[in-house]
Amino acid sequence: MAPFFIFTIMIGIFDSGYGGLTILRALTDKLPQYDYLYLGDNARAPYGPRSFETVYQYTLESVKWLFDQGCPLVILACNTASAKALRTIQQRDLPGMSEGLRVLGVIRPTTEIIGHYTSSKEIGILATKGTVTSGSYPIEIDKFFPGVKVFQQACPMWVPLIENNEHHSAGADYFVHECVHKLMVQSSNIDTILLACTHYPLLSQKIQQAAGDKIKIISQGDIVAASLVNYVKRHPEIDRKLAKNGKRIFYTTDDPADFDQQGALFFGEPVTSRHTDLK
Repeated sequence: MAPFFIFTIMIGIFDSGYGGLTILRALTDKLPQYDYLYLGDNARAPYGPRSFETVYQYTLESVKWLFDQGCPLVILACNTASAKALRTIQQRDLPGMSEGLRVLGVIRPTTEIIGHYTSSKEIGILATKGTVTSGSYPIEIDKFFPGVKVFQQACPMWVPLIENNEHHSAGADYFVHECVHKLMVQSSNIDTILLACTHYPLLSQKIQQAAGDKIKIISQGDIVAASLVNYVKRHPEIDRKLAKNGKRIFYTTDDPADFDQQGALFFGEPVTSRHTDLK
C-alpha cells in the first residue's frame, strides 16, 4: 500500500524493526503532545550483522522517506543505524538537502550522561555485533567521561529471540546468562550495564537477575526522551513547525499484521500499521 499524504509536520522515528518502539513509548510518555511517524524496516531487519555500507544505504533510504512524509526531525531509534550511518548522513547527505532537516541518534544522548550512573567508573555495554564492532560507545563515552572504562559484549541471539516471541522461554534464560557472564568476567568492578539495543528492555528482568541486584541496568528510552525535551527547547524554530495533536502513525516495510502483533509487545499498547516499500 502506498503511503497516504500526511498534512501535519511530525517527528520521524526510525528503526530497523520493532525495537525503536521502546524509544517511541518513552517519547510519547514524556512528550505526548507531539505527532509521531514511526517507520520499521522489518523487511530488511536485522541490521546488526550487516556491513557499514549496507546499514548506511538502508538508513539513508528510510530517512529520506520520512523527510518526504513531512518529518523535518528524524530520530534513529536504532543503535546499529546510529553507530554505522548517522555521522555519514549528518556530514555528507544533509548539507545537500533542504534546510531545516535534522537527524539525531540514540548514542550521543546516552553517552553524554551514562558516566553519572557508575560509582566504580566501569561500565558494561550489551549490544548487537554491529554496534560493538563500530566502537561507537567506547569512543563517545571517552569524550565525556575519559576516566570511565568500557567493556562490551555482543549478544547475537537476543534480537531473534525477542522478535520470535521467545524472550520468556528457558532458551532466552540460557542466552541471557551466557552473554551477561561473558561481560561480567571482563571486570569484577562493572557496576552499570547499558542496554545498547532498543530490543533489550524486553529482557531487562532476566538481565537484572543474571547480573545481580547490585548492578544498575540502564535502558535508553528515558534518556532519549529527556534529550529530546532539551533539544526542542534549544531549537524553538524546529519546535514551532512540529504539529501537536498527539497523533501516532506506524509504517513497516513488511507485513502490517505481523508488525501490529509484535509491535504491541514493544510499544505496550495496540498499534495499527500500514505497509510501504519506501518508494
